[in-house]
Amino acid sequence: MTGKTPRTVLVTGPGGAGRTTVAAATALAAARRGDRTLLLCADPAGPGTVLGTAVPTAAGAGPAEVTPGLWVARVDPADYFRTEFLALQERAAAALDMLGARRLDGEELTELPGAEQFALLQALRRAAAGDWNVLVVDLPPLRDALSVLALPERLRRLIGRLLPAERQAARALRPMIAQLAGVPMPADWLYGAAARRDEELAAVQALIGSPGTTVRLVAEPGPAAADALRVARDGLSLYGLRVDALVPNKVLPTDSSDAWLATLAAQQQKCLDGWSEEYGPGSGAGWPLREVRHLGRDPRGLDDLADLEALADLGPDPGPDTEPDPDPWWVEDRREEDGLLVWSLPLPGAVKADIGLVRRGDELLLTVGPFHRIVPLAGALRRCTVSGAALTDGVLKVRFTPDPGLWPRTP
Repeated sequence: MTGKTPRTVLVTGPGGAGRTTVAAATALAAARRGDRTLLLCADPAGPGTVLGTAVPTAAGAGPAEVTPGLWVARVDPADYFRTEFLALQERAAAALDMLGARRLDGEELTELPGAEQFALLQALRRAAAGDWNVLVVDLPPLRDALSVLALPERLRRLIGRLLPAERQAARALRPMIAQLAGVPMPADWLYGAAARRDEELAAVQALIGSPGTTVRLVAEPGPAAADALRVARDGLSLYGLRVDALVPNKVLPTDSSDAWLATLAAQQQKCLDGWSEEYGPGSGAGWPLREVRHLGRDPRGLDDLADLEALADLGPDPGPDTEPDPDPWWVEDRREEDGLLVWSLPLPGAVKADIGLVRRGDELLLTVGPFHRIVPLAGALRRCTVSGAALTDGVLKVRFTPDPGLWPRTP
């Protein structure tokens, strides 16, 4: 065990953009730099074709070393679902036997929809606890990837609401409460299972929010990818995910004498100029662009991957004592000037018509385009009422007015 969270690169992008190729090339570059690197692939097909070798599942015999310093594994949703279901069936054995239920064998189980997401989360948790310097994850396409990365926070909130940890303190009182209420109380194993799940999800959430974790976006220059990136920027901002690079993939040479290729290259270059202006270092997004040239064929094998030199830079490697980045959502105290507290939420590129804001108790439900996030309010904001909001220069400013009945009175 290294005792520190690995430098983690989460690779995603629109379907067909070359995510697996970029993830494999990024991992190979890290391994050849001297880092002990794991490439984890969520694609059922795995990166075997790109790497030129067979790749085991994450739940099988363990990751395989394909070249010095580089290990590879892929997620197996079927194995994850089978293992989890059989474990649950074993824990509920007494109740199932009392009902006369016939138990299922592992051979007759096939995964249900959604197993892919949970299998990936489990694989991330195990990888984060492993002896790796660098972890490169080949995620699903953009929208699915953002849903997976937001899942630990959502599930932990649900577990906390349905089975609050403080209820476990009343464990000794549950039999008496059950008699008085006339209904059975949840069994101890349910609370235990919830606590274990919360601990596992917390580990994944910590990995995603670590100072050393970034997202690497892969896109082939063109109108379809441009639309997908605009939507993705909303989700990345809302979930607080940081991008280390936008990788325009399969970029054609601009000096071709072939008229057809020259036309395609000119169209790509126009798109790249637009991306540089919209997402580059001088924009609100601030994403470095690292172009990957078209090899004239699909990359196959380690030699082809090593030729994609634009992917070698992972950015600064945070040390073990690196503090988390400051919360980008800050509260400004303007009580003396305007009688307000203002919560600022950077949402570069967001459109006013796509933003929704609803307060529910001590939480704020934020909607940006197709993405939703429920965030708890800071202690001071809980004692206020929402009095308005405005989107200015890519920053959503939510105004809170202190509630006289809840706000501490000064002598």
